[in-house]
Amino acid sequence: MVEYLPLLLFLVVFLVLLLGYSVALSLAGTSLIFAGIGLLTGTFDISFLSAFPSRLFGIISNQTLIAVPLFVLMGVTLEKSRIAEDLLESMARLFGSLKGGLGVSVILVGMLLAASTGIVGATVVTMGLMSLPTMLKRGYDPSFSTGIICATGTLGQIIPPSIALVLLGDVLSSAYQKAQLNMGVFSPKTVSVGDLFFGAVIPGLILVAMYLAYTLVIATLKPDLCPSAEDDTTQNNPGSMLKETLFSLAPPIFLIFTVLGSILGGFATPTEAAGVGAMGALLLALLKKQLSITSLREITQSTTQVTAMVFLILIGAALFSLVFRGFGGEELIQGIFTDMPGGVTGATLVVMLIIFLLGFMLDFIEITFVIVPIVGPILLTMGIDPIWLGIMIAINLQTSFLTPPFGFSLFYLRGVAPDSVPTSAIYKGVLPFIMIQITLMLILAIWPSLATWLPHLLYS
Repeated sequence: MVEYLPLLLFLVVFLVLLLGYSVALSLAGTSLIFAGIGLLTGTFDISFLSAFPSRLFGIISNQTLIAVPLFVLMGVTLEKSRIAEDLLESMARLFGSLKGGLGVSVILVGMLLAASTGIVGATVVTMGLMSLPTMLKRGYDPSFSTGIICATGTLGQIIPPSIALVLLGDVLSSAYQKAQLNMGVFSPKTVSVGDLFFGAVIPGLILVAMYLAYTLVIATLKPDLCPSAEDDTTQNNPGSMLKETLFSLAPPIFLIFTVLGSILGGFATPTEAAGVGAMGALLLALLKKQLSITSLREITQSTTQVTAMVFLILIGAALFSLVFRGFGGEELIQGIFTDMPGGVTGATLVVMLIIFLLGFMLDFIEITFVIVPIVGPILLTMGIDPIWLGIMIAINLQTSFLTPPFGFSLFYLRGVAPDSVPTSAIYKGVLPFIMIQITLMLILAIWPSLATWLPHLLYS
């Protein structure tokens, strides 16, 4: 019975989270209770907790994690600078006469917004407020419209620069080094946030292409779900429309190329590029005259709240990890995976299935900080490429934003959608996009080079 205490700890944490308690406090509080019980029963070594102060110092001195508040600052600033609103209006005019043109516009703008902000909530809320009323007014089916908006908003998970990739990169870096040390490699290689950024480029573009293809197929087979615009006066002046579109495209594309270009070109680390992006977003907001003392206060408050949430969860997860290890959790999980039929393939499939199922209930930050540190070293010890594993987990976590009943994109959109759109329509609309994301994971499983080719090419 004692050897199964780590699984009981995990189960109790999961149940406490379902009761609605704070994630960080649930992780830390439940872990301390189990540690106290283990200490009284002689099943837990208290010396494991002595490593907690050094874990905290490692968190606050981690250069990679500095990118989190900077990317959040960049995203919140762009959200309030009306860049996305101007871009959507121009794109809608450009593709207005095309069947499903407004849906295509939403996907393309969402892609650019995702690459600019990296924040799912900001993208979904912004696109929901801007595009959903227009889509419904033009006769778009509510399920189809909400599905596109929710799915497009989650692109911020996989298209760099992404906060999810920053957090995953930090966790996988530690897991990869630990795996190599377990294999007797005392000069371990590293995997960085930049590696995951490079690895996510091709899968992210493939996912956007699959979204676009689905939209155009539906527009062709079921035109009543997404009719083209009946009349658009801007079509009479294509030169002016093109000029307006290019003018709207310039700011976000410039910012994206500045951030990603500085990383790809080796001129800056992801953390330094995040600083460049944050400053660039503030300058763009200033040039558009959208930056006032009031808006700056809102931006800094939102940034502080999101950053505090992320780091508090990270602290709680660090305590959970120590107690889990103290009860022999790593050895238990490793033994289960080693004895599992199917070897590496079976173990990977089980981990992906667990992450997918947990995504129905938990946030991507919780899964990243709690699950990945446990299973990551074990899978990497089996010889799995860390970049491929990171991208697969990122896409899996992206799916968690869409899975009912607690998909966060569904909640974000429900909060800004009109009352005429039932919640059931939102749930129904995301199902095809969940299948598209699962299909992408199968494609990457068959052709892992889609995720690993670009990073290896750049480093070679």
